[in-house]
Amino acid sequence: MSNQHPSASTGCPTNRESPDQTAHAVKLSLPINQKSSTNQMKGDPNSTSLWAYTQDEADDERPSSAISSTPTLDKCDKHKRPEAICCRDLRGDDERHLIDPDIVRDIVIGLSDGLTVPFGLTAGLSSLGSSRLVVVGGIAELISGAISMGVGGYLASEAERDHFRYLQRTTSERVSRSCSGEMEREVHEVLGPIGLDESISRTVTGALLRVEAEIDNNPATLTSQPAEGWFRQLLRLVARKPRTSVSAEAGPASEQLRWSKDVGMTAFLLKFGEGLEEVPESRLYISAFTIGTAYFIGGLVPMAPYFVIESAQVALYWSIGIMFITLLIFGVFKAYFTGAKIGFSGYLKASSATIVVGGSAAAASWLIVKALEKP
Repeated sequence: MSNQHPSASTGCPTNRESPDQTAHAVKLSLPINQKSSTNQMKGDPNSTSLWAYTQDEADDERPSSAISSTPTLDKCDKHKRPEAICCRDLRGDDERHLIDPDIVRDIVIGLSDGLTVPFGLTAGLSSLGSSRLVVVGGIAELISGAISMGVGGYLASEAERDHFRYLQRTTSERVSRSCSGEMEREVHEVLGPIGLDESISRTVTGALLRVEAEIDNNPATLTSQPAEGWFRQLLRLVARKPRTSVSAEAGPASEQLRWSKDVGMTAFLLKFGEGLEEVPESRLYISAFTIGTAYFIGGLVPMAPYFVIESAQVALYWSIGIMFITLLIFGVFKAYFTGAKIGFSGYLKASSATIVVGGSAAAASWLIVKALEKP
């Protein structure tokens, strides 16, 4: 039986396309130039290959209304630059690998206390003339002080976490009993100061309320992020990349949303309205470990001369010089890894601040101990 059937208008036979031919036709219906499509079908060797026609070129020939307005990481205009460098690979004049501010805060607290408190103790004990007595008393103070500082860091982070959870619960209850008009007003209080009008705030409010309603109706649809070890998280925080760079592990916004534990209106009001984020469980242990370790290391610095010098008075002078140099170096590193101004003036300012603060505390401790020695 023939596969040709007469046409209803001309009586000429027409070909019935098989499913494979239909699929092939669909594959060819890509957004390509009409002038070059004939040559491509005829197999002109001088014509451009069909698969060499990129999506960016196709978007240039489509109307702007037909192109998705949602930006993706796959779209970049690097082919329009002479160097063909993606904008994600462009770097400024001053881009550094910064350390997480929470880690820096814990290190500063631990080191500053470790450099001052044991120094005041050892300086007071040095008046007795025995370096061995200074070492024994200093080591005992270091161990007890490191444990105390670590426990203090843990309790401080725990209090911060409990504070966030309380505000999260009360904010969620307030959102559930508030009308959409009140929510639009609160969202506009956050977005208005940065230049967004009320229509955009109204749109954002509707989207956030829909997400929150979906979570409340079906909490199982929102999966939580897999647990991450505290040591791995510590390394990730210390080796944090500059904020301008895009992490290679970052996925689309929908993937990040899927792994988020808190989304919707409540999370928006807490994060952007109050400036609060939940403290992870591992943060408690990281803070305790960082503060305690920094305190112990900082306390060993002014005590180092007493281990090798027998005369306590001579070791005291060496201890003062070593602590001065340590505070100077610490100020330089703090300025670099926290994003402060660098250069000679920036390093000088940061070093001077640490020397003045640390030196004043150490001098005050030493003077108090000397005053108590007087009959």
